[in-house]
Amino acid sequence: MVDQTENYANVADLSTAYLAQVKAKRLMNFIMLVLFLALLGAGFYTADSRNAGGFWDGIGNVFDFPEAMLGEAIERVQLMPGYLVKYLPSLIETINIAAASTLLGAVLGLFMSLLVTRGFAPVPMLVGPLRRILDVLRAVPEIVIALVLIFMLGGGPVPAMIAIALHTVGALGKLFSEVNENASLKPVEGLASVGASWTQRMWLGVIPQVAPNYLSYALLRFEINIRASAILGFVGAGGIGYDLRNTMSWGVGKYDEAAAIFILLFLTIVVVDQLSSIMRKRLTHGNSSAEVTL
Repeated sequence: MVDQTENYANVADLSTAYLAQVKAKRLMNFIMLVLFLALLGAGFYTADSRNAGGFWDGIGNVFDFPEAMLGEAIERVQLMPGYLVKYLPSLIETINIAAASTLLGAVLGLFMSLLVTRGFAPVPMLVGPLRRILDVLRAVPEIVIALVLIFMLGGGPVPAMIAIALHTVGALGKLFSEVNENASLKPVEGLASVGASWTQRMWLGVIPQVAPNYLSYALLRFEINIRASAILGFVGAGGIGYDLRNTMSWGVGKYDEAAAIFILLFLTIVVVDQLSSIMRKRLTHGNSSAEVTL
């Protein structure tokens, strides 16, 4: 009986301690929620006070631009096929920028990932500094890099390609290094035992294991870079984004052309997204009959 009484007492103590921890956790979550809402409100108030005209004064005009654009597009719907053909070269330029920057960024990101993966790095002491370089490349937005390059090189697709490629190196270098950490060391050790160089160990022992994952991440990044290259056109980096900026200006009467550009961008992103999704599934799962629901 004494043992049972002690067991009951221990269970009661554990239950009391557990309930106390739950209560403390709930209180901490409530405090964090209050702080988050306070910071959110303060940030919104600061942004609104610095905004020209104020947010609440202009919120009624949110739908003015879509209404004007759709109105002109419907009125001139017979001209839409011509606009689609007109801006197709700019769309191809945007896709070329995204493809070139993705290819360059993927190659450099692959090389950097091998240099920063512990266990594979030829110079372990450089792993930390190189990881910080990847962090910087990943942290700085493409538009900031593009603005600096446009100031130095002038407007055009080259600054956009370099800016997107640098950001891609940072993003894919990080993703590729995480993939490398899951690779087996046995092939690498076997190649090292027969005198293979570092390049041979990486090329023959590591890359064949993780190549499907590399391609999957690169395709996903290609989708992102198409959107990024279109956005960079707004700052004079060429492509269809530059045409979109010109057609979206107030008072020029080209909202129907802007609608055509939006249609082109939407169709391109949908097609690329579906094709790359199918390819990623085949690469990662080996499913030759992969289907993606639109």
